[in-house]
Amino acid sequence: MADTSNRTLRLLSLLQARRFWSGGDLAGRLDVSLRTLRRDIDRLRDLGYPVEARPGVDGGYSLAPGAALPPLVLDDDEAVALAVGLQAAAQAPVAGMAESSVQALAKVVQVMPARLRRRVDALREVTVPAGWGSAAPSVDPSVLTSVALACRDAERLRFAYTDASGADSERLVEPFRLVPAGRRWYLVAYDVDRGDWRSFRLDRLSRPTGTGARFAPRTLPAEDAAAFVRAGIVAAVPTVRVQARVHAPADDVRQRIGRWAAVEELGTDSCRVTMAAENLDWAVFALGVTGAEIDEVAPAELLEQLGEWGARFTAAVNR
Repeated sequence: MADTSNRTLRLLSLLQARRFWSGGDLAGRLDVSLRTLRRDIDRLRDLGYPVEARPGVDGGYSLAPGAALPPLVLDDDEAVALAVGLQAAAQAPVAGMAESSVQALAKVVQVMPARLRRRVDALREVTVPAGWGSAAPSVDPSVLTSVALACRDAERLRFAYTDASGADSERLVEPFRLVPAGRRWYLVAYDVDRGDWRSFRLDRLSRPTGTGARFAPRTLPAEDAAAFVRAGIVAAVPTVRVQARVHAPADDVRQRIGRWAAVEELGTDSCRVTMAAENLDWAVFALGVTGAEIDEVAPAELLEQLGEWGARFTAAVNR
């Protein structure tokens, strides 16, 4: 019985990790026969999980939205609270929190019945966010989850987009990754019509619709999606290149400001931080977030800015 229960949980995890599986692939992953797989699928259905089967040569299984949430997981109120909380966390500046929140939100929305989605939308519409990030352009959570699912499933995506000049266009893309940068979300994708890689701000994106067409992932012309987005921001916005040595382990600094800056390890207890800042106040803030001593600061204007901030804080302490 224990082996059967463990296999059932593994089957559920596989179904949540991908939108569609062939019967042969699933049976191979679980190391069981197709007959045993069908029994395991029936067991999940008995537990309330809406597993759909597609017959034929191209047949297989997928986890579909259901009339009710699966039992022994969450009740309705808990599911609504979880979805609203994840939407809020997706906008949070905490390192690593936003990405994980979107992934979890996509899983919840995938199996959430329509009546609960309406409750989530209603709560979101009457909720006013607070905090330093609230001034950033808002992103519709349904856009976040739709794009996240398309990235996960390697499914071509259509959407309407308004660029920085206000021009509207329709885009067909092969979505690659979602990247939170500062207080904004970006989609890194291959633009099929333009034949090149692009990054799209999600607050300028609307009506994302999956086409059902799958694609083989292409090679991104950058170290990773975050580096691609940073390069695009630097090219589009006038910036000042700043640099400083931070007396703290590189891994610690990356956890605090890694999404805004490049961090180069210099030793076990120091690293060099390089960033392109739209203004020097932002650079001062980022360096302050490291919580460590700094030196070898450049350019000279940044040293002056640090002095001005330090004088104001010192005056406040001495009052």
